[in-house]
Amino acid sequence: MIDYLVSVMPQLLSGAGITIKLFGLTLIGSIPLGIILAFILASRLRILKAIVQVYVWLMRGTPLLLQLIFVFYGLPILNIVFDRFEAALIAFIINYAAYYAEIFRGGIQSIPAGQYEAAKVLRLAPLQTIRKIIIPQVVKITLPSVGNEVINLVKDTSLVYILGLSDVMRIGKIAMERDSTLVPLLGVALIYLMMTGIFTLILKQLETKLDYYR
Repeated sequence: MIDYLVSVMPQLLSGAGITIKLFGLTLIGSIPLGIILAFILASRLRILKAIVQVYVWLMRGTPLLLQLIFVFYGLPILNIVFDRFEAALIAFIINYAAYYAEIFRGGIQSIPAGQYEAAKVLRLAPLQTIRKIIIPQVVKITLPSVGNEVINLVKDTSLVYILGLSDVMRIGKIAMERDSTLVPLLGVALIYLMMTGIFTLILKQLETKLDYYR
């Protein structure tokens, strides 16, 4: 079994490249978008806030798998066509941005009003207040929740097999069916455990470095 697992591991690792690429690009796209949406949710812009609330409700209230199917198979009906990876990336970004928006909104609203008053006394511009006062505290407050979503994202990338992308899950499934053995799935599990373990350690290090905000 070990020899077979070693022989199939290069194939699985090649699929892990797609998984890691999707993971990284999703974070790059969803976190900044989530921050922007969070400030809208925490604002007094009623119409825009209502629109974002509906968006967040839709994204959080429907399965990511359904959103993947809609973007790749549904949008072509409207002549909006994406390739498999682009469709997966768009679905992941709009889904995770909604979750991050709610997390960051909670962080923004937990900051005492007195700190905003202090920023006015110091004559800080709005962008300076956001950059120097709000963002550092929001990062510290929300890091555990953001970390949980990051770990969930690692595991959720396995859903892209439904679009036919050659990610680690799909390659493992193909090897399993080809060789009539469950050993490839063990390799898939090891790869996911390794990725979640690495990101868990990174997040713990970040939490340690941000202890000075206490």
